Amino acid sequence: MKTIIITGPSGSGKSFLSNKLSHLFSDTVLIKTDSYYRDSSFIKLLSIFVRDLYDRPLSIKRKELIANLKRINNKSSVINSYYYDFKRRKSLNKRIFIDYKFEEQFLIVEGIFAHRLSLNYQNTINIICEEEKLICFKRRLKRDQIERGRSETEVKEKFENSWLLFYQNIEEYKNIHETITINPIKKDSYNKLIKNLMTSKKN
Repeated sequence: MKTIIITGPSGSGKSFLSNKLSHLFSDTVLIKTDSYYRDSSFIKLLSIFVRDLYDRPLSIKRKELIANLKRINNKSSVINSYYYDFKRRKSLNKRIFIDYKFEEQFLIVEGIFAHRLSLNYQNTINIICEEEKLICFKRRLKRDQIERGRSETEVKEKFENSWLLFYQNIEEYKNIHETITINPIKKDSYNKLIKNLMTSKKN
């Protein structure tokens, strides 16, 4: 199974791209780092004092996520995963059933923390989504107001913190590992990526 890492700043099209790829390659296994947010009393208390906590890897169940990626690579047919309810700020259990059809199946790991999981990124296909900052903010604003019940002021503050933290950490990742930068909504950029993935799937 080949692993695709999809990362990028908030609103850059990570979910759009991962969902599009999982539909194109119907045998894909998709894991979203957003599903692994913690909901313990400690993390909720800490978030009061660390305002950008949920934009840091500390906020997710990292060990459980990495353990599940190992289980998938070992072809476990049932994975005990999670779903995070953002409005209630609650982590819910979710079971994933996987049918391993082909050796060349893709495993997609998508999220703002996908490049910070201490995986062997030399052996993964590393995709970074990029878009203009204002466009990313407008997407984030629309999503957070509809799905997470947040005010524009709250969204703007969280977005700015998230944007800053992402770009503080991504350069080292890009310098060490081979990466593909893409704007998911641009047809030429997307088609070039698909061509690369099709070639990778055959090799």
